[in-house]
Order: sequence, then C-alpha cells, then structure tokens
Amino acid sequence: MNTSKGSLPPRKNGRPANTTQRQQVRAAAKTTTTSSTKTKKKPKKRGFFARLMRVLLIITLIAVFAALGYAGYLYWKVDQGGFGVDQPVQAGHSASEKPLSILLLGTDNRPKHPSNLTDVIMVAALNPETKSATVVSLPRDTYVELDGYKKTKINAFYSRFKSKEKESGVLAKDQMKKMMGKYLGIDVDYTTVLDFQGFRDIVDEFGGVDVNISANMCYTDSVDGTNINLKKGQAQLDGDKALDYVRYRKSNCKPATKPSDDFERNKRQNEVLTSLVSQMQSLGGVLKIGRVLDAVDDNLESDIENAQIKSLIATYWDIPKENIEYVPVTGTWRSPYVYINDKELAAAKQSLQNRLSGVPAQSASADSGQP
Repeated sequence: MNTSKGSLPPRKNGRPANTTQRQQVRAAAKTTTTSSTKTKKKPKKRGFFARLMRVLLIITLIAVFAALGYAGYLYWKVDQGGFGVDQPVQAGHSASEKPLSILLLGTDNRPKHPSNLTDVIMVAALNPETKSATVVSLPRDTYVELDGYKKTKINAFYSRFKSKEKESGVLAKDQMKKMMGKYLGIDVDYTTVLDFQGFRDIVDEFGGVDVNISANMCYTDSVDGTNINLKKGQAQLDGDKALDYVRYRKSNCKPATKPSDDFERNKRQNEVLTSLVSQMQSLGGVLKIGRVLDAVDDNLESDIENAQIKSLIATYWDIPKENIEYVPVTGTWRSPYVYINDKELAAAKQSLQNRLSGVPAQSASADSGQP
C-alpha cells in the first residue's frame, strides 16, 4: 500500500490537504471579497450622483417654468391694463432692436389740486446693443425760447397743450414729443405721464425708497393737505414721504428749514429713481411688479404700444445701474425763471445723441446727485 501524503484522499470538510493550498484558497477568497465589495460600492456612488443631478435638473426646470410663467403673467397684465396703446409696433422698431427715447412727465395733479403742470421733466434714451441709458432732467422753471412756441416755463407746456386738445385735434403727449424733440435736438419716440398718486403707489408697492436726506425739510399747506416734515440723514421713505422729498422747495415752518432750488430737486429725483431701479431689480421687486402695474393703472398715461412695453421689460429689466447716466441740467435762477446753462444743455443733448447712436453710458457721477 502506498502511504505517501500525496495520495491521501481529500478531507470531508473540503479543506485543502496542505498549507500551501490553504493559503492560495484564502488569498483567492480575499481577492474575491475585496472585488465584490468594490463592485457593491460603485453602484451606490453612481446612484448618489444620479439622484443629485435629477434634483438639480428638477429645480432648474421649476425655476425656468416659474420665470416663464411670471413673464407671461406680466405680459398678460400689460394687455389687461391701460398702460399703453393696443397697436402693433412698427417692424424693426421694438426696444430689443432699436434705440428709443422716452419723455417722462410727472404732473402735480391730485384730488384736492387738479392740475397738469409738470413738476418732473425727464428724457431717457435707451440703447439695447450697449444695454445703457441716459436720463436728462430739466428744472421745472426752465425758461424756454423756441421758434413756433410761446416763451414760458417748460412745466406749463403740457398743461397748455392739454387744454387745447379738442381745439387743435392733437394730443398733448404728441405735442410734447414734438416740442421736446426740437428743444433737445433728438426724435422723441414716446411720452409717459404719471401723476402724484401714481408715484406714491409705485414707491409703496416696492416697499419704499432708500435716500440720504441732506437737510431738514418742513412745509405745510392746508389747502391741498401737504405736510412735509423730513429729518436729515439716511431714511427709508414710503410713497407719501418720497413725494414730499422730491417736491420740497421752501419752508413756512418755525423754525424755517433750508429752501431747495430746482437743481437740488432734480438731484433728489435722480436719487429716488436710482433707488427704485434697485428695488425693481431685486427678487422682491420682481414679484411685486404685477401689483405695481395695478397701482398705476388709473394714474399713468402713455402712448407706448403694449407690445413695446413687453419688449422694454424684456430688454432693460436687468440693466446695470452703472450703465445709467444721469444728466441733470442746471442754470441761473432769476425769478420766476431758471435760465439754463448753455454749455450744460449742449452736453445733455450730446449725451442723448451718444446713447441713441451706441456710445456706452458714463456711470452715474457725483454731479448727478447720487449717494
């Protein structure tokens, strides 16, 4: 009988017959276990990232659809409201394609004091290619001497044209575009008129404006209910107070506060406008714009087509503040007029022409009264 180990039968439990074989089996088992572990972990890793990407995709889609839905809502509001005119925009003249100029008028009309005098006179030129704008503001008491027009204060023209609409058959807004275009040496495309209440409502809907009041302001008028009482310093103003801020001219209080001329008023108007732009571009402002459109429905007149308003919203909604150039024109006060500085007026005309021709805007400077 052969008694060598090499001829022994295998053990019943299936273990290798010698040490070398057992080591080989253990090594193979270890390798198999490690490989199995790695194989199990990989699907988990891929699964995590896959789920993450799905979540991110869903969030992105929700954001996109929400934005599109809100844009559609705004467009619907424009169509439903009385903001513009229901006419098509001439081919090639939409705000996304062509530079535009808009005359902005703020009247002193209010329930206890019906009037069409324009306390705010601004002309804005916007360029879609450079995504920039220039806003020229003129003192309300500016003396205008222009061929074909009566020599008078600039703030009286709209009221005069308005009173003669039936007789002349020409809308006051169209008369103002023609007159201001001749005065500034540009073609004015549109006119928008906002009264006191509309201004208040816009400021309130955006949650107020942040300003830096340079001096105390106090004035009262029992006839129309005016009660201006503002204190020097940083402040957030609601609609009523913001209107007081841009209107203030003189004091009848005791002790009297420092009076304010047209030039300072224009600087404050630009300051409030800048603050409103910031409010509109914030997330909260975006969500409030629908209510703003409702608020100005009865207090705003414009000859801008509804389709053009949509194009303006889409083109200039996120215009950088540094791309808005404010050009307040000053002059010399000799009661009851402001005699405009010719050099400043020429510079303002050039700024408007530059914007319409595509020259990038200069950022708002200290001269514009910005904080």
